[in-house]
Amino acid sequence: MWRWIDLPPVWLAVHLAVLWLLPSGGTGAEQVWDSVGIGLIAAGVLLMVWAVGAMMLSRTTVVPHRQPDALVTRGPFAFGRNPIYLGDVLVMAGAALWIGPIFGLLLVPSLMVVLEWRFIRPEEARLRGSFGPSYAAWSAKVRRWI
Repeated sequence: MWRWIDLPPVWLAVHLAVLWLLPSGGTGAEQVWDSVGIGLIAAGVLLMVWAVGAMMLSRTTVVPHRQPDALVTRGPFAFGRNPIYLGDVLVMAGAALWIGPIFGLLLVPSLMVVLEWRFIRPEEARLRGSFGPSYAAWSAKVRRWI
């Protein structure tokens, strides 16, 4: 019943909400950090859209915890095995820089741990089980994050 809660966008939203609640303190360089933050958010969103497009072209699910129909190795998946999750992390880092405070960047590793253990490792096990040698060859040459 509550399975919809265990989705990466929900975990990203929770981390963003915590960031929003943190007290902000000026650094004196807000304009620079705002620009960097907005750039990271844009890069993260573009990466996610590119990855979802590649998955749709391969006619496989984008929903975590579901069995994939295809092993996607093109597009952003040629450079990293988890471009959607990397996009989530870029959005989180960008929001921490844009919204502030700077110590909100400590939420980035927290999000990465959640994504790694709740989504990436189970997905890799499903891919390994479904695509065997093809997955092994791809994962041997393409890094998990970057």
